[in-house]
Amino acid sequence: MPKTILITGANGGLGAATVKKFLDKGYKVIAVDQSGTHLGFAAAHDNFELKSVDATNEEAVATFVEEIIELYDNIDGALLLVGGFAMGDVAATDGAALRKMFSLNFETAYFFARPLFRHMLEKGYGRIAFMGARPALKPEQGKGVLAYSLTKSLLFQFAGLLNATAKGKNVVASVIAPSTIDTPVNRKSMPDADFNAWVKPEEIASLLEFICSDEGNAIREPVYKIYNNA
Repeated sequence: MPKTILITGANGGLGAATVKKFLDKGYKVIAVDQSGTHLGFAAAHDNFELKSVDATNEEAVATFVEEIIELYDNIDGALLLVGGFAMGDVAATDGAALRKMFSLNFETAYFFARPLFRHMLEKGYGRIAFMGARPALKPEQGKGVLAYSLTKSLLFQFAGLLNATAKGKNVVASVIAPSTIDTPVNRKSMPDADFNAWVKPEEIASLLEFICSDEGNAIREPVYKIYNNA
């Protein structure tokens, strides 16, 4: 039986590449996003389903997770790719800006991870991957994107707490910490950058597939710094 993998933020640049990687590798993919405009390649695939869920709504997420667990019995992996970005140092970051980033970068991951983690513990297997960010690890890079860095940093702490809770069981929370990802949005916002130095979405997708594969089975408490030359 193929493993069943849930991917949030599936319609983004990274999400679409990740969906493609997992379908190519034979996984069952439950893609979650508000739309699927970049997922046409997957629409007719037997192992693909696209679901529209508001990841910022805890009740909607809880109901959805309950439904897919009942439908598929096992959710083997959850790749929680939803997030947002905002510029602003401490002087420019008010409470509203902080709360917006908190909702997009932390709560969206927390709302999915909480019920899925309990499910995985019951089943005795599971992989959860969070999208961190290099500025959350490096204050010199993070000071100008304060709300983004702060809220991404919570994912590292959250993963650590989940791994401590799951110690001795085959349930693992990973955090991916990329530098700049080579997406059309980032190219447009930084047209003079060296795109070759950035991390390709396909490279992150391959890392996520490794995490969920049998080859990654022995890894524990991982933080993956995937920077390329950026």
